[in-house]
Order: sequence, then C-alpha cells, then structure tokens
Amino acid sequence: MSLRNGKEFLMIPGPTNVPDEVLRAMHRPAVDIYEGPLVETTEFCMDGLKRLFRTEGKTYIYAANGHGAWDAALCNTLKRGDRILVLESGRFAIGWGEAASVTGLDVEVLPGNWEKGVEPDRLEERLRQDAAHEIAAILVVQVDTASGVWNDVAALRKAIDAANHPALFMVDTIASLGCVPFEMDAWGVDVALTGSQKGLMCPPGLSFVAAGPKADKAHETADLRTNYTDWTFRQGAEHYQKYCGTPPEHLLFAFRKALELLFEEGLENVWRRHALLGEATRRAIAEWSKGGAVQFNITDPAARADSVSVMRFSEGDAAALRAFTREVCGVTVGGTIGALSGKGIRIAHMGHVNAVMLLGTLSAIELGLARLNIRHGKGGVQAAMDYLAEAL
Repeated sequence: MSLRNGKEFLMIPGPTNVPDEVLRAMHRPAVDIYEGPLVETTEFCMDGLKRLFRTEGKTYIYAANGHGAWDAALCNTLKRGDRILVLESGRFAIGWGEAASVTGLDVEVLPGNWEKGVEPDRLEERLRQDAAHEIAAILVVQVDTASGVWNDVAALRKAIDAANHPALFMVDTIASLGCVPFEMDAWGVDVALTGSQKGLMCPPGLSFVAAGPKADKAHETADLRTNYTDWTFRQGAEHYQKYCGTPPEHLLFAFRKALELLFEEGLENVWRRHALLGEATRRAIAEWSKGGAVQFNITDPAARADSVSVMRFSEGDAAALRAFTREVCGVTVGGTIGALSGKGIRIAHMGHVNAVMLLGTLSAIELGLARLNIRHGKGGVQAAMDYLAEAL
C-alpha cells in the first residue's frame, strides 16, 4: 500500500525545493537585454551576491552549473603549469582538481579522509615544505555533499597565514552559501563560488563567483582565460558583456526573488534555521545508530554539516530504504555517491525547508527502518522533536 498521495518531499542535496514565489517570478515575458528592468535586476543580483558572500569584491554570474564556476575561478587567476593544492575531504574538491588538470594545471592532492574535515595542521605543514612557493592556489569545499563534511574555512586561512604562504585561497560554497556562515573578506578568501540550486533555492543553471583584490591582481597575468569566463570582458560597459552574450533572463528573475526571500528572512536567521534543522537530524541519527546497523559518516561531531547529513549502513539495504521512503511515503532522500556509493543515504536539510518537511522526512526514514527490519535505536524522531522544543 502506498501513502505517497499528497505533496511529495524532495530532500536531496541538490537540486533542492524551489519556492512557489521563485517559480512564479519566472512566469513572465522576455524583456530587452540592453536597458530597463533586466539591467536593474542584474545590479540587484550582483549586489545581493556581495551580501551573501560577505565581500566587497567583484561578483560574476554564469549561465552554468557549479562546474562552470570551477573553471571560471581557475582560468581567470592561474597560468598554465601552475601547481594547485587540493584539500580532500569528499568527492567535490577532488572533482575541482580534476577540472583543473584538464586546463593544464599541475594538481597536487593533500590526502584526506571522507570521515572528517581537512586538518589545518596538515595544511600548514605542507605549505611550510613549499619554501619556493610553487603552490599557486589552494582549493577546498566548505561543505561536501558526498561525505557530509563541514570544513572550517577560517581555521584553514589561519594555517595558510601561519605558514606565510602567498597562494590564492579558493573556496567552493555550492552546498553551504545561504545555509551556514561564510565570511569571504573577514576570513581572507580570495575566490569563492557557488551555484543556484542548493541553499539559494533556484533551479539549476546559474553559478556565481566572487573575486577579491588578490584574485584581481592574479587575473592580470592569467593565461588560461577563455572567452566565456573572462572577467575582463565581463567588466565591460555593455550590459550583455556581464553574461558574455544573451543573459539567462528567467533564471535571473528567479534568483532575484530568491535573494529577496533570503534577505527578508535575514541571513543570520537563515543560518540559525539550518543549524536547528541540521542538529535535529543529527539527534535522530544518533538514536538510530544505537542499533548498530547505521552510523554517521562523519565521525567528528564538529565537522558535520548543517546542510546535509550522510548516514552510512554497515548492514541492511540503503537502496531499499530509499525506495520505501519514495514509493510508499512520497519522500525522496539522496543516495550516497563516490567512494560511498550504495553504502548509505544523504538527508538534505538545505534551502527551502522547514520543520514539518524535516520531521516528515525523518519519520519516513524511521518507518522504513522498522518496516525493512534494519536494526536501529528507537525514538530518533522523538529525539529530533525534543531538541527543537528545547532549542526554539
């Protein structure tokens, strides 16, 4: 028997739920790309990005997914043959490094563990070894949705400074911006990037890059520039140059409305909502893990992300659980990917999500664990509710 009739929940780590107001914002005719409302929309979005990234630097909008932003960050700041240091803590920093290798960059990986965050001490040690300063850039992901890790960007910046190393510090915030605190200027991040389809509550198709003064300086000598990604062209006087051609109008209308919703809620309040929902999820998983068949993927509690939680299975069928929540309950949770493929589930609590959606999702999972006879501690949902009752 199916209980799924009704509003279905999409609780995967991207794309996430798009608010009705954002969907409606796209339902309008195309407009002139050279003047009028679209120019004003671009200005609003560019300024809004500065507020999101917490920066006075320049911002850029690309009609691309996050991989396009990866390329833009690299091509605009580096030279062929430059060495970059990729900080591993999951799938996506490694993916960024793989993108870098295609462009002709020399990629070095600081090996990490999918069960914990990047260790600042190890980064400092590696940079101290680089006395000739051959490493031109350091790449890290603030939240990796494959592992569920949160990396302490501020602590990594302190490690770079302690080693007195001049490398550019680049941070992927695709799964964290609009979900958890990020302070580009205060933390000394030189390049930051994100995508539209996670915490920013928009359809996939836009990505964003913010560049600080040090990145601007590096851009002057960068020789990997491409026509489409080039920051110099995008700083041109004509409005269309900001997009290297026809702007993605309807996605921009959507993004503007999403920004308005975020700023109406208040960015600090958005962060707090994600922190509450993230901890409620962790309280549930902690109870379930007492049964012995499921456990947190991230072993260090301080490194567990507020935007996504990854639960690993030592026994039981994760795919069967996902099928149960989807087909019986109408709740879609994510499967694990990369090195964890098929070994667990990913519960997203990012973007346009509230307590009802999260508690419903946790209830569907707990029901599935019971129905499929997967050993688990009872009362996970109750633990989540008890936490929220005390924390609010």
